[in-house]
Amino acid sequence: MATPTANSSPVGITAGPDGALWFTENSANAVGRVTTGGTFTEYAVTTTNAGPAGIVTGPDGALWFTESNVDKIGRITTGGTVTEFALPTSGAYPWGITAGPDGNLWFAEPGVDKIGRITTGGTVTEFALPTSGAYPLGITAGSDGNLWFTEVLTGSIGQITTSGSVTEYAVPSLDSLPVGITAGPDGNLWFTDAGAAEIGKVTTAASFTGYGLTDSVFPFPWGITTGPDGALWFTENAGNDIGRITTSGTITEVAIPTSDAAPVDIATGSDGNLWFAENAASQIGIVTP
Repeated sequence: MATPTANSSPVGITAGPDGALWFTENSANAVGRVTTGGTFTEYAVTTTNAGPAGIVTGPDGALWFTESNVDKIGRITTGGTVTEFALPTSGAYPWGITAGPDGNLWFAEPGVDKIGRITTGGTVTEFALPTSGAYPLGITAGSDGNLWFTEVLTGSIGQITTSGSVTEYAVPSLDSLPVGITAGPDGNLWFTDAGAAEIGKVTTAASFTGYGLTDSVFPFPWGITTGPDGALWFTENAGNDIGRITTSGTITEVAIPTSDAAPVDIATGSDGNLWFAENAASQIGIVTP
């Protein structure tokens, strides 16, 4: 389904508290909403050229999103009211965002190698990573009560406690470039490894397993989420596929009808389907489990 605005470049997508899917339009400078019946609404972000990227439902019943180009975190109610909060550090390029177990929102700042935390009242705290040049990108809440995130340029998975203590674990796979990460139904963390062309699994005790993709082209897996069927579903940004992997490691893939759609993030909708953002095609796609 095409977004109402052409060349909107959707990136992040999440299930909203209202039963609709909410997504960011990176090039259109807007946050979009689509019902499971296919009705779209778009809401402009207040700051020009904000570059909205990651999005998640917050504990306050609003949607929270990152503004990658202007170093802000945005909040939008289900009625469309937008509020923005500036980050203390310039050049942060905030990207992934998740709801934490402490009632706050946690986000990655790849531009400055930090993990940020924002309260629902808008108070921001930043925590520096031990390794410079890590480029943290994806982030999720783990089953252990900590936040887990990807470090794209160092090939590592990071863990941060809600008090801000960071531990980093190197991914064993050669040429690892971890991008997206999610909590699996098995209590482990699952991540996309674009460099190794794998889907990775890491336990909360930091034991890694990699499952290789078999595409004839370089797939560049990106977003990943837990599906309603107890499997993990992921996008292949360059492979133009939607993939599924069971917790035992069995992988299946289905091609996206639109060529070169460049899928990015993926989320489970209230209708039990998987919804994903097609960045290059400016479309929102659906796959039925």
